Amino acid sequence: MTSTPQTRTDNVGRAILLTIVTVGVFGVQDAMSKTLMQNYSPFQITMMRYWGFALFSLFLVLRQAPLKQALRSKVPVWQVLRGSLLIIEIWFFALALQRVPLGELQAISLVYPLLVTLFAIPILGEKVGIFRFAAVGAGFAGALIIVRPGGLPLDWGVGFALISATLYAIYIVVTRKVSGKDSATTSMAYTGLMGLLLSSTVGVFHWQAMPWSDLLVVLAIVVTTCLGHGLMIFALSMAPASTVQPFNYFSLPWAILLSVVIFNDWIDPVSLVGAGIVVAAGLVVMARERIRKVPVPDAVMMDRE
Repeated sequence: MTSTPQTRTDNVGRAILLTIVTVGVFGVQDAMSKTLMQNYSPFQITMMRYWGFALFSLFLVLRQAPLKQALRSKVPVWQVLRGSLLIIEIWFFALALQRVPLGELQAISLVYPLLVTLFAIPILGEKVGIFRFAAVGAGFAGALIIVRPGGLPLDWGVGFALISATLYAIYIVVTRKVSGKDSATTSMAYTGLMGLLLSSTVGVFHWQAMPWSDLLVVLAIVVTTCLGHGLMIFALSMAPASTVQPFNYFSLPWAILLSVVIFNDWIDPVSLVGAGIVVAAGLVVMARERIRKVPVPDAVMMDRE
């Protein structure tokens, strides 16, 4: 949960491999969730999925400190906002997941590093040069190619995907803000508790009884949630977040493959070009931020799914 760069021996190759495996696990989780959401409310599936994540995160927190101590924050309002942003973002992602093919959804979601660059200006007071602004513009152009006339239908699903990416970008910026004040343990505690509270408060009103076969799928989703976060924690113990973060873009080809194999949804070539532009722009922004030594908190890497 807490990093100690002075004593840690980096193993970049293993960290990258674990990151790629983690992305694969989360991709399978999204595919299983999408299957269930054809028959159940996204709010119910999110609630049940978040039960697993909350238990896992609180288990990690209690290994570090008593819960009461972990909840002692120097910026509690920001921590509550951060935890709320994440679960609301997951709701919108789930609503988009119900409607948008996996490949196109992942491509749209990957605009979030570009939005982080923009939101960091008013929230963190960061200065952004013309080079990063140009990369952001190119990335948004790639997103427009995906949703062009004749491409992905402009419906609520696309809107939900864009809102999800926007909220996640704000969440990352707020995480950067609180990371200088609170420990990763405190951030994880607030993330788990706020998500558990909000997801259950809303999800209970969308409850629908499930047969055992679907409950087993939910159990598999919970297991992959814990497994994915556990693997990412191991990866972050072996290399800095800024080193492994670019390999999260492996999620795009993996999502496209799962979309074809499981749902028979093919991404058209022009949309694929747009997705490539989004990825390239995001990698350029990450590279520039790494040069400028913009911090990427480990908590961001652990909380995405």
